[in-house]
Amino acid sequence: MPNQRNIQTVALMTDKFNQAKSAFFTNYKGMSVAHVDALRKELFAAGVEYRVAKKTLSRIAAKNAGFESIDEVLDGQTGIAFAFGDPLAPPNVINEFIKKNKLENLYITGCIFERRVFGPDKVNVIATLPSREQLIAKFMGTLNAPMSNLVGVLNGAMGKLSGVLKSLSEVKK
Repeated sequence: MPNQRNIQTVALMTDKFNQAKSAFFTNYKGMSVAHVDALRKELFAAGVEYRVAKKTLSRIAAKNAGFESIDEVLDGQTGIAFAFGDPLAPPNVINEFIKKNKLENLYITGCIFERRVFGPDKVNVIATLPSREQLIAKFMGTLNAPMSNLVGVLNGAMGKLSGVLKSLSEVKK
């Protein structure tokens, strides 16, 4: 018989899985409490919520949210980073935290991204995707490039024309 605390935890985690734009699963076995707290603070500053829950409760909550096969990403002591803003914030913050603190016992075991579950082999590919803002900037640059080229060509032609007219006026003097 499940106790009330576990029922509340499953309900909370199900809600998090439903609302989050992405969820990244980490194995933090062997990390000190101070490191976990520091990671949690850095993730919070990036708009990410880091939760530690039992694997069984996480599995039930994910199943309630419509994710059937998260067993492959639940490895060791599992923490879940839920992103409600930028879906790529968790892997960037976690990877930077690993480099900064030279941690070998913290790693990403998988993720839920775009409502699909990905294993550890795809996490690095997802983590290197450009952010939404970077994609918009590239798109705007692509849209702006033909106009910029046209303006450059027209300015060059107008400059050459004015140079020729100036030369002709000086020759006729």
